[in-house]
Amino acid sequence: MSRSLLLVSGALVALAAVLLRMAAGPPGLGWYLLAWALFASAVWLARRVPERQLGALVIAGGITLAATGLAAPPSSSTDSFRYAWDGRVQASGISPYDHPPSDPALVRLRDAWLFPPGCGANDLWPLPAGGCTRINRPTEPTIYPPVAQGYFLLIHWLSPEGSRHKVLQVGGLVMAVLALAVLFRLAGARRTAYWAWCPAVPVEAVNNAHVDMLGVLLVVLAFGAVRAGSARGALLGAAVAAKLLPATALPGALSGVLANGVLSNGGAWRRVLGTVVPAALVVALSYLPYVLASGASVAGYLPGYLKEERYDGPGGGNRYVILRLVMPDSWAPYVAIALLGLVVLLVLRYGDADRPWQGALLVSGSLLLLFTPGYSWYALLVVALAAMDGRWEWLGVALAGAVAYTAGPAAPDSLGTPFYAAAALAVLIGWAVRRSNQAEVRQ
Repeated sequence: MSRSLLLVSGALVALAAVLLRMAAGPPGLGWYLLAWALFASAVWLARRVPERQLGALVIAGGITLAATGLAAPPSSSTDSFRYAWDGRVQASGISPYDHPPSDPALVRLRDAWLFPPGCGANDLWPLPAGGCTRINRPTEPTIYPPVAQGYFLLIHWLSPEGSRHKVLQVGGLVMAVLALAVLFRLAGARRTAYWAWCPAVPVEAVNNAHVDMLGVLLVVLAFGAVRAGSARGALLGAAVAAKLLPATALPGALSGVLANGVLSNGGAWRRVLGTVVPAALVVALSYLPYVLASGASVAGYLPGYLKEERYDGPGGGNRYVILRLVMPDSWAPYVAIALLGLVVLLVLRYGDADRPWQGALLVSGSLLLLFTPGYSWYALLVVALAAMDGRWEWLGVALAGAVAYTAGPAAPDSLGTPFYAAAALAVLIGWAVRRSNQAEVRQ
């Protein structure tokens, strides 16, 4: 065994140990930074490992690291409790959009796991009529779209009595490994390591069991397992109906359709219609049964969430922190929307139709850099797309999200801000270096 292979293996063993400690929770900022440092070291050392040897290490290491998330209950998020509740509500024949968990009409569905008899723990939410629950925002209806709701119902059906969160975590592991397999086939071992060894995967996709992993898998399948056309559009539509954020992948699927400035030929129109129509149909059909049951309430807590997270007006909290470093807070939301629209137009005009994941990465990564969310799992899609395209510099976006989430609201004077700023700088440097290298090759 070569020295480089031994060093990479050692870094991955150390990373697995750190991830196990993080799963035991709660994972502090120091543990996050250590995990990311070990991840970066493993990727750097892997440069000298032959591709054939690296392949086995990427697959085995990726599966092992992801499995560390199964070692303990969710360590830094309570979202999985809502998933379990939504699945239970649907199994009883009730739309999850009709009642919040605190509604007395659903008392018969409560148990001691989600609604413990005492209120002494720190992670419990009070109920208006007395008592507590593990479900966050219990007085609000669910926020999750219909494909996610179908997943929650499936998990409920597959869960043995008393299994609690475990089947959700296993579901996250299965999806993470499936994404690894597709990425490996498309991008090869060296790029797939960006996904397989990234700490965000075992922490957010498996241990915290975030449903974002379902949207990520559907996007990976759309770009890595099917050709352009209706199948890709349908998969992207399903991804949008799982967690909304994958809508940022749609412009990538339409890369270059405005190459001549307008949709001036039949081929461009066929690409647009062949992608957008299936995507829209999947979204509409997935919502249809819930609309018939619940009407306009299928919007759930989304409007309230946007207001709570300060997306609906001038900057505050941890929104738009990079833009707020260089302009008044009141400008930031509008500049963020304008810049994101410009990025979308650039992808539609100059994007590479043969590498649709490249445009998807640019749009999804730019969204996070412009809006700077404080939730680390939002960046799982960026990690997968960075692995597809081999643009490691975008991984800093995922690290910045983890720091912002762990350190608290990333107001302009807190720790999340310099990490998001550094992530943006890394992306700009990476773009400049690649552009310079391409210019040298053309000469």
